[in-house]
Amino acid sequence: MVAGPLVKTLQIVAAVDNLDSNTKKGLIFGTITVFLVGLQPVIANSRPPIIDAFIFAAITALIEAVIFLPFYYFERRKLSLNQEIDKNISLLNGWKKKDNIKLFVLIGLSFAIIPILLYIGYEITGPTNSTIILKSEIIFGLLFGFLILNEKITKIQVIFCLILFTGLFFTVTQGFSNIDELNIGVLILVISVASFTFIHTLTKVKFDRNELFPTQIVFIRNLMSGLLLLIIYIIVFPLDNFQLVFNPNYFLYFLFMGLDYGFSLYFWYKTLTFIQIGTATIVNSLTPFSAAFFSFIILGDAFTIFHLIGVIIIIISIIVIVREKENKKKLEVQN
Repeated sequence: MVAGPLVKTLQIVAAVDNLDSNTKKGLIFGTITVFLVGLQPVIANSRPPIIDAFIFAAITALIEAVIFLPFYYFERRKLSLNQEIDKNISLLNGWKKKDNIKLFVLIGLSFAIIPILLYIGYEITGPTNSTIILKSEIIFGLLFGFLILNEKITKIQVIFCLILFTGLFFTVTQGFSNIDELNIGVLILVISVASFTFIHTLTKVKFDRNELFPTQIVFIRNLMSGLLLLIIYIIVFPLDNFQLVFNPNYFLYFLFMGLDYGFSLYFWYKTLTFIQIGTATIVNSLTPFSAAFFSFIILGDAFTIFHLIGVIIIIISIIVIVREKENKKKLEVQN
């Protein structure tokens, strides 16, 4: 039941890009990302109750920082070896600007809070519904793109944003029959999505100006947020709670989440290296299927017909919204 739409959508993406060498690589990295992202809420909900969301967010952020440190180092080294290019000089020194330092502080503070909200939301809402709610990111992306980047929104995009929102509502409430599913967990996840989409929009401005680069952002945000959360935890909570981090049985959950989150980001950036962000977004829209698969295998959660119908509505909406955006850009270039 899940495999059919998954294969069909991948075939559509492949047909659009004619499966050249870069597309094949992009689809491979994109598919890996889909499975890693789908696994995140399952790992979060599999952890023992003794591991609270606060310490879970702190340690996993530090593990992600360790993962991205070598990528950040080698990218900076590559830039420093090619300083004759103005773009590289700007990327090396862009972080020194006052407004960029303020942005790093904002990112560190925001991503100290966002993961905690996500883990709480996952627990209340469940892995499959949580991953579906995360697809609202494209709606907030259009909104903040309009408000901050002055990007135009077409009527078709507005219509399909409403259709996508209806698909989210339909799925979470199991065909509008269980309004109780619209609980505090859903609200927490929506706030989280809006928050990290807002931050991503601000960082996109800096990427476009060649002042910052992705591995730099990911490394610094995880280092800052992880250290901040760790310091607060040690000050506020009993030290006995912190000892569970050094328990091998518990540490595996921190390690798995850190590895999954860190490498999902890495493979996402690799996906964007080989295919356009529009195609990558369409591939990434398949994460509810992977979340449903892992949730069923590991946690025994059901994937209902309402999930299937809702996810198909969401995927079609995302495809239309993305393609409309790409067509709009082509028209702007031609004019």
